[in-house]
Amino acid sequence: MTVATPEAGPAPRRTAVGVCATARIQAAVRGGTTTLPVLDGDGPFELRRLRSRGTEARVCVVGAMSAPLGGDRLRIEAAAEQGAALHITSAAATLALRGRTSEHATYDVRLTVGEQAQLHWLPKPLICAAGSDLRQTWTVDLAPTARLVLREEQVLGRAGEPPGHVASRLTVRRGGRTLLDQQAAYGPGAPGWDGPAVLAGHRAVGQLLIVDPAFEETPPEVHLLGGAPEGGQAVLAPLAGPAALVTAVAPDGLRLRHLLDEAHRLRHR
Repeated sequence: MTVATPEAGPAPRRTAVGVCATARIQAAVRGGTTTLPVLDGDGPFELRRLRSRGTEARVCVVGAMSAPLGGDRLRIEAAAEQGAALHITSAAATLALRGRTSEHATYDVRLTVGEQAQLHWLPKPLICAAGSDLRQTWTVDLAPTARLVLREEQVLGRAGEPPGHVASRLTVRRGGRTLLDQQAAYGPGAPGWDGPAVLAGHRAVGQLLIVDPAFEETPPEVHLLGGAPEGGQAVLAPLAGPAALVTAVAPDGLRLRHLLDEAHRLRHR
């Protein structure tokens, strides 16, 4: 039985620095389908159930207030238990803003996927407005038979404004062993971020990580997507494990999404 979610969650916990909030999602198999025994929004996170697709439970993260602002400490925890299928998206882009303090904001995502379970983490982009300073992390723990699709998109600055600063780290462990651990930083204060070896003048960057045990039998091949460099490009490459990573840069968020979607379709051919 799925536990009902209150319409209004608890008031955000405000500190001298900013808002501290943690949202929790748990998916489990009950009666042959995936249910949501835990769906707990907090602070700027309002969690809504979407219509299921087959046995897959779907959740949309809705922004209930402006966040992240400088000084905020935000966190989402999501777990798909054994055999569960969970899809998480968001209603709109996340907008990082300066806020009232010079402190940076943090936005931490922790994902856990059990045996024979699958999780799709496919939110809308993060937009780093001028003056913002954000530290974002993804920490993912996968069982050996788990499947994962994780997309992250960052747009540096709104139209006609300079970019904010964002530093991100993605750590993925499979069966307790590290599959991927990488860091990146863009915007003011990040050395060489706009140079030819990094974004080369582009303002949108993103990744698509696919982990699938089927890759142990048929690993993906390397593919370069996109035309001329000024229009954005992406590369799909296998990892040292049953996984593929797509990395893309583009002049804007629309072109970035086009490249990542093209890579995802290529995976299913």
